[in-house]
Amino acid sequence: MTELILHHYAGSPFSEKIRLILGYKGLAWQGVTVPVICPKPDVLALTGGYRRTPFLQIGADIFCDSALIAEVVEARQPTPSLFPPETAGAERILAQWADRQLFWAAASYTLQPAGAAAIFAGAPPEFRAAFAADRALMTAGSERPSSLDAAAELHSYLSWLEHMLADGRPFLLGAAATLADFSVAQSIWFIRLAPPVASILEPHQRLSAWFERIAAFGHGQRGKSDSLAAIEIARSAGPQEPVNVQAGLGFEQGDKVQVNASDYARDPVCGELVGLNQSRISLRRVDERAGCVHVHFPRIGYALRKT
Repeated sequence: MTELILHHYAGSPFSEKIRLILGYKGLAWQGVTVPVICPKPDVLALTGGYRRTPFLQIGADIFCDSALIAEVVEARQPTPSLFPPETAGAERILAQWADRQLFWAAASYTLQPAGAAAIFAGAPPEFRAAFAADRALMTAGSERPSSLDAAAELHSYLSWLEHMLADGRPFLLGAAATLADFSVAQSIWFIRLAPPVASILEPHQRLSAWFERIAAFGHGQRGKSDSLAAIEIARSAGPQEPVNVQAGLGFEQGDKVQVNASDYARDPVCGELVGLNQSRISLRRVDERAGCVHVHFPRIGYALRKT
């Protein structure tokens, strides 16, 4: 019941970030393919409404957001580390920038008409329309750059990254890969999925060589499962991750609360608060199919409210 189960889909950039981290760590994992768009009834059974991809399952513990998943994977396999002491926290700051500013510039740029045609090649028109409608709901109320603004941002961002590699270092922060490398790599990977617009990468040869080094880590020892088996595992296992509510943070053990992302895909997840500290939120939920599950979120980027 302690195996790693990654709920993901092939074209998800944040899923690729985690797949590459699992490869870097040399870990075995089971993959469950989730729907690209709603409805997602099996995801709902496990997460209670969290709709971003990916999420990681260990028994009946569900870990949401790639930032938290990276922490969990690091605890499972500390070496090679995503957070080496010599980078002194710079990897987290760079990763957060990459997960937000760089990612949205890359996504907005790549999904311009020529890029979208390549990404969705072979998909029926009705799927493309459904995907657009689904993502419009996810990002409603969020400020996202136009493709022209995104291109301008990317030209600067890619130049900055290229300059970081100018001294011959193999990875962004030095001799070893860190979380920052994988957070940046997901956006480069996504741009490369769309050859008609990927020419923006061509002037940045050091960055391209760096990406090949990251891609060479592969995806680890990947198995295949399905959502019904994952739900049964959750029901049979029960939560195992230690949790407690730290005093002085404005909440008490057992409070009825909701958690939602603060930037996009703000669908709330409701439950009983069983864990809270400065870095993590944990809710207890009972689902008729999955049984008792604990759903975990990073504290950064998520709003916590009593209900």
